[in-house]
Amino acid sequence: MRLIQYVEANRVRVALVENHEQIRPIEIDGGTYSLAQAAMAEGCSLKEMATARQSDVLIDYQTLIDEQRLLPPVTHPDPAHCLVTGTGLTHLGSADTRSAMHAKTQVSDDELTDSMRMFKLGVEGGKPAEGQPGAQPEWFYKGDGDCIVAPEAALPSPAFAQDAGEEPELAGLYIVADDGTPWRIGYAVGNEFSDHVTERFNYLWLAHSKLRACSIGPELLIGELPAHLEGTSRVVRDGQTLWEKPFLTGEANMAHSLANLEYHHFKYPGFRRPGDVHVHFFGTATLSFADQIQIRDGDRFEISLKGFGRPLRNALRRQPARVPAAIKAL
Repeated sequence: MRLIQYVEANRVRVALVENHEQIRPIEIDGGTYSLAQAAMAEGCSLKEMATARQSDVLIDYQTLIDEQRLLPPVTHPDPAHCLVTGTGLTHLGSADTRSAMHAKTQVSDDELTDSMRMFKLGVEGGKPAEGQPGAQPEWFYKGDGDCIVAPEAALPSPAFAQDAGEEPELAGLYIVADDGTPWRIGYAVGNEFSDHVTERFNYLWLAHSKLRACSIGPELLIGELPAHLEGTSRVVRDGQTLWEKPFLTGEANMAHSLANLEYHHFKYPGFRRPGDVHVHFFGTATLSFADQIQIRDGDRFEISLKGFGRPLRNALRRQPARVPAAIKAL
């Protein structure tokens, strides 16, 4: 089962994806967030709740796209209560991509060795026995819900950014119950979108490079995730494909299990605050930046993953320079 969110008469709606052309609205106000809250309250699965509340109406999917009414597949009524985070060096091959990205500007192997050491930890201990914690992965923070851009909308890149590169990833979407238990509501295609030039200059600037917009969706996959997933990442310029490459994800292609990545995120009490939404990116090994592609204003990212329905598409829009906010003493 797959869900999408969209806007109708200034309200957030959620719908079942009936097929590639049609969606079926679910009779509930407040979108996926409200649907998940209702499922938790009644002690049933999200699939059961969605099925029980499906309407008899069918809506044209393409119309929502053409009218730019799509939303990310889950949102919080207060964006400050949606935390966007991620993990790196999680996929087999990701260490080679990271090493190649850093190699040209390093006078020593210190940072490359750190990346390889982190990757090796994941390979050796990232898939522990069930119920046991494994190797701790790299972790980063991207922002709150305001940094998530809707599918088909423009991805803003700040004027001070040195790069604006896609990162095709799988993302896990979660809601924290009233008792502090994180519930995974499903998975979505994601474009984690980072500043790779800033990261390459000095790995200690990784945190800065991640404070950018991102996008997820348009569809939320509910249920079991296949161990092997194949996708395609593409950059389109002036209507023509500039760069295209397949990418692999899912646990069969990862050094870490998803359970291990989830454990090391939600082990912190601050990430188990009742009512909060979490969007967590699981990493990638495929970047156009690693192939020396320089993204320009107006280029469009297209990321598709088999089994996840329609592709995630966003065009890049560079923002004008702005005067920094003046800091005042109170």
